[in-house]
Amino acid sequence: MKFKWRKWNRATHRDLGYIFFAMTVIYALSGIAINHLNDWNPNYVISVRDVQTSISSNPELIDKEAVMEMLIQLGEDDNYKKYYFPGKKQLKVFLDGGNIIIDLESGRGVIEKIKRRPIFHAVNFLHYNPGKWWALFSDIFAGALIILAITGLFILRGKNGITRRGAILTSLGIILPILYLIFFY
Repeated sequence: MKFKWRKWNRATHRDLGYIFFAMTVIYALSGIAINHLNDWNPNYVISVRDVQTSISSNPELIDKEAVMEMLIQLGEDDNYKKYYFPGKKQLKVFLDGGNIIIDLESGRGVIEKIKRRPIFHAVNFLHYNPGKWWALFSDIFAGALIILAITGLFILRGKNGITRRGAILTSLGIILPILYLIFFY
């Protein structure tokens, strides 16, 4: 009986593709996020809101009660953690998920809130290998990607296979990173 390598090739490619579908999407999304770190923070959404307060301009008259009264006016009283004075005319209040900085002379301030970005925070966590077992699983995934790439070359026969159109496209896929390295490395 003749060994049917194409049948095994297709089965290997298909099964690894199914098993590692989610991992491919996770690493693709995280890769996009990492590529654009200069444009945005993929892990957190940071919102900033200007506020006006009527808190005393004298730091000696400001205590927890005064800070809580200000927070009630701003709708942030449930988020209070601590406060301190980083400068003589500045008040900083730490909140659950953010902070408020108030200029005591003008009463103007800024509320900065930080929230985890849905989906991207989780996929970036996984991409950065959070532990030994996940690193092992990621290494297995990397090996599976190599197998997927190689078996994918031999899925089709004929004019669209590796000996014709596939050879041109595969060559292009090899040449592009090499050219980038030649010109920019």
